[in-house]
Amino acid sequence: MKRSSFYLAAAGLVLGSGSVFGQLPPLQLPQASPEASVSQTVGLTDITITYHRPAVNKRTVWGDLVPYGQVWRAGANENTTIEFSSPVAIGGKTIPAGKYGLHMLPTDKGDWSVILSSVASAWGSFSYDEKEDVVRFNVAPKPADFEERLEYRFENPTETSADVVMAWEKLAVSFPITVDTNAVVMASLKSQLRGLPRFGWQAWNTAANWAFTHDQDLGQALQWADQSVNTQVNFTNLRTKAAILEKKGDTQQAEALRAQAMKIATEADMNVYGYQLLGQKKYDEAIAVFKKNIKDYPNSWNTYDSLGEALAAKGDTKASVESYRKAMSMTTDPAQKKRIEDILARMKA
Repeated sequence: MKRSSFYLAAAGLVLGSGSVFGQLPPLQLPQASPEASVSQTVGLTDITITYHRPAVNKRTVWGDLVPYGQVWRAGANENTTIEFSSPVAIGGKTIPAGKYGLHMLPTDKGDWSVILSSVASAWGSFSYDEKEDVVRFNVAPKPADFEERLEYRFENPTETSADVVMAWEKLAVSFPITVDTNAVVMASLKSQLRGLPRFGWQAWNTAANWAFTHDQDLGQALQWADQSVNTQVNFTNLRTKAAILEKKGDTQQAEALRAQAMKIATEADMNVYGYQLLGQKKYDEAIAVFKKNIKDYPNSWNTYDSLGEALAAKGDTKASVESYRKAMSMTTDPAQKKRIEDILARMKA
């Protein structure tokens, strides 16, 4: 194309196709109030707050930049959102899983209102409608260290709760979120057991044991234990089922299952069981288990090693040294020999 023809074509494009250029995306530049998000897992429940972070920038924030008596987006730009992966309790009300708009109503009279709206896609609070409130409750703001940019964070997390904190300028607003974690976990286990884990005994046993240890629906726990045993009978799931039956009051069948478990226990089973007892500070019971393991597997250096640890925990140093020396004489692993030598050296010291 001749240069003159190129310029004519370009001019025609500029003059005749304004709509083409009007559709081009704008350039991306840094935002005055950058976007941020913060998340916290409570039990199995994920909580995420997404917001934009305005700066103080030498301005008067409360009562001026953020007017009193007007619903505020609790951030900048789009409304702040808070999202839950499962139901939670806020402000005395159960909130279903989902994403919500988070607004606040600041006042100069002490208490503020915190508001969760069913609309999470609004621009700021300009279209806020009280009829769309999911929950509204009062909180008391407190003096805080200076924060140039608005910040959300989670404090005091536990398995069932966490506190949301909004801090900006010299003020902080906090409110708790609680979760019925046991109910969430039970529902999750039921869902997970519909997938691939259902084809092995381990998942059924894990679910049964969790329900048992957390006193959750022992009938369901027993069904899961039965499914594990039906998939593959072993020491671990027989003892899980026995524990559930005992808690339900059937001590006779529980004892029968424990006896059956002992008959089929492997060396590894007994070793794990012994360490469980050791962790519970049941030293005599742990020692008895490790001694039985030595009787059943006399050629295993590890059985003597485990017994040595249990005897040391009880305070029987002489017997512990003897057992450790036996283990060291039997193992051919240089790393294990060195480890046992170090233990014996410390015991002599």
